[in-house]
Amino acid sequence: MKAAVFHGPHQDLTIEDVDVSRPGPREVLVKTAASGVCHSDLHFVEGLYPFQAPGILGHEAAGVVEEVGELVQQFKSGDHVIMCLSVFCGNCSYCLSGRPNLCRSPETQRRPDEDPRLSWNGNPVAQFANLSTYAEYTLVHENALVYVDDDMPLDKAALIGCGVMTGAGAAMNTAKVHHGSTVAVFGAGGVGLSAIQGARIAGAKQIIAVDLHEHKLALARELGATHSVDASSGDPVAQIQDMTDGEGVDFSFEAIGLKSVAEQCFAAIKRGGVATIIGMVPLGQTLEIPAHELLSEKVLQGSSMGSNRFRTDMPNLVDYYRQGRLMLDEMVTVTAPLEDINEAFRAMKAGEVARTVLTSF
Repeated sequence: MKAAVFHGPHQDLTIEDVDVSRPGPREVLVKTAASGVCHSDLHFVEGLYPFQAPGILGHEAAGVVEEVGELVQQFKSGDHVIMCLSVFCGNCSYCLSGRPNLCRSPETQRRPDEDPRLSWNGNPVAQFANLSTYAEYTLVHENALVYVDDDMPLDKAALIGCGVMTGAGAAMNTAKVHHGSTVAVFGAGGVGLSAIQGARIAGAKQIIAVDLHEHKLALARELGATHSVDASSGDPVAQIQDMTDGEGVDFSFEAIGLKSVAEQCFAAIKRGGVATIIGMVPLGQTLEIPAHELLSEKVLQGSSMGSNRFRTDMPNLVDYYRQGRLMLDEMVTVTAPLEDINEAFRAMKAGEVARTVLTSF
């Protein structure tokens, strides 16, 4: 199959012919229809997080089932599916306690003594997040998939696979934004825009978007932000406090992955407020917060993939899209072929796009 191969940090991905194995007993082969280009992948390209080379990145995708393993019962050839990196085993303490998004069981992967799912020039290829969707096909454990109806556009469904689930889930599941609350979201990329939409769907009365780019703030207002802050024009925390009678917000979200912004995210909440870090702050960095502010019951927490139970959460998001409550069409800035993956990374880093979706493999 055709795939974009990662050769190491600070190198362009190259389009290569990669071998994909046949499905094992509980595996499913999916023909990739669409894959969003997520900022998380860029972190690995830039060397901020380690990933073995050669490998295939990509983790936000939807497609059509091509072939299933002999023990797979809930999927069949022709089914439309969303892929999710929160693959779960169903047996570990996290899964059994209702937190399957935290599952890291090796049961969903092939054993070292088995043939690899992916190989190139006779050598194993690392599978990213148990998915690797910058490729013509994806071979995954059945618990990495959720079925969607055929009438759901797959290029929009792909966004739900990571960015939308991560952002909207952080608002609705992790932080539990409630009716009448006040919210600030730092970063108006794909994840931040989804957090804004999640806060709107949850009933927040004031949603403040923070970004450096006016065109991204304009889109944030279109998707539900009631106010916006241009972080290039001054201290965003001071501007948020001015908008909230000097108190700060009930809930704040960091959707970029920067230490300084994560610290601003905490500074922007009121007494008893909750700051949720969604972005991937580079490995080795630590956050510094005034410890005494914890005495006023301020909370700093993280969120992993929107604290999802994706087999139920993603169909709900599909329903919100159909009802017009979740806006996905507006989030897609560019559709492109797989061959444009490096340009997609450049445009994302430059802040030119909300989301590029690869739709031609």
